Amino acid sequence: MTDSLEGKKIVILGLARQGIALAEWLADIGAKPVVSDLRTEEQLLGPLKALRRLPIEFVLGGHPLTLLDGASMVCLSGGVPPQIPFVQEAAKRGIKISNDAQLFIERAPCDVIGITGSAGKTTSTSLVGKMFDETDRLAWVGGNIGNPLITDLPYIRADEIAVMELSSFQLEIMTTSPRVAAILNITPNHLDRHKTMEAYIRAKRNIIDHQIVGDVAVLGYDDPVAASLTGHVQASMALFSAKVPIDVGAWLEGDQIVVRPRFEAIKEPVCRLSEIPLRGSHNVLNVLAACAIAGVAGVPTVAMRAAILTFKPVPHRLQPVGEVKGATYVNDSIATAPERVVAALHAFTEPLILLLGGRDKDLPWDDMLTLALKRSRAIITFGEAGSMIADKVDALNRRLDARVTLAEMATLEDAVAAAHRLAQPGDVVLLSPGGTSFDAYADFEQRGEHFRQLVEILAM
Repeated sequence: MTDSLEGKKIVILGLARQGIALAEWLADIGAKPVVSDLRTEEQLLGPLKALRRLPIEFVLGGHPLTLLDGASMVCLSGGVPPQIPFVQEAAKRGIKISNDAQLFIERAPCDVIGITGSAGKTTSTSLVGKMFDETDRLAWVGGNIGNPLITDLPYIRADEIAVMELSSFQLEIMTTSPRVAAILNITPNHLDRHKTMEAYIRAKRNIIDHQIVGDVAVLGYDDPVAASLTGHVQASMALFSAKVPIDVGAWLEGDQIVVRPRFEAIKEPVCRLSEIPLRGSHNVLNVLAACAIAGVAGVPTVAMRAAILTFKPVPHRLQPVGEVKGATYVNDSIATAPERVVAALHAFTEPLILLLGGRDKDLPWDDMLTLALKRSRAIITFGEAGSMIADKVDALNRRLDARVTLAEMATLEDAVAAAHRLAQPGDVVLLSPGGTSFDAYADFEQRGEHFRQLVEILAM
């Protein structure tokens, strides 16, 4: 079957993971993709080499407005804000703005589950996918994690299911919602991009705003902002909570997770808290979310339980990466906001050496740092925001008389070396930066992998 975009000029801004996948798919369906990136050819040798075999036009080093001539659509990679002049001019000309996630949802032959949140969405998405793996229904897991899914469209069947992690950057421009849409929580994040909490909330809310009768919205009841969105739900609704019983969804009953996927169903036990192989109360909420989402999508509790009991930590999320001279090194590179660091701090009772740094996102640090001074015996800062964080830690250290060791280092490599010098048997050296990786790395995965490699070298 032909696609409605066949033969049409589609401009893609940004040659990152999503832009590459979209360009490949557009070329395969017979569209005329034009990829534009602010970087030069020398900076994009890898991606360009992979795409040169395809009929794709490249305009590098800028986004000239002449690209809009004859264009039917402009597609944004996640890192490209819709506020830039090129996108605003496209909108003014009536050219549709879209992205790979929206194009996939509009065309998916199967039901789509979309999951978003300020924290926990990758773990919850991965766990929902694993729950489907325990059934006879094939799940395609991707979106903002792993594979963007758009390139898998030709292979997906109607009786299968797609489970997508969706970021605020993707949702910001979307006018289509998944059949099952989950908002786990909304706390301050990406304010350097969205500028205000109101704009950030609006972006997240897009995942449920375009649902219709027959769809299901799943909300985190314990999160004040997510819970406040119940009035925006136009479809059926399920909730999850670690604090109170829920009519439809998942909740804690004593030390046991229970689920009720619909009003007429009986509640069923899934597992006990002691059986969850993940650290931290935030991961209890992630498991509850996955149970609520999988439950409304028809996954039986026996499959939920099997998936939970065998689930491994997702890379870069409180992931133990090695032990050196009795100290355990933990990679939580995904923690790109102070709120995420708070969750990590609550996950440990061991003495902590905390590594903070990266690039700031204009988020508040004081509450997290106050907790960090109570939970840590040493704090080491690094990267672009290292000096700012160190100044705040020093001021709080003096005011609270915390007497926590503070060291300011230039790079992550220096920070790991400093942590190694300070570490004692029984300590946890925790990389939970609180800032993005973009001061020194392409993404948090690359930063986390570098941390793992540094620990591996220490252990030799």
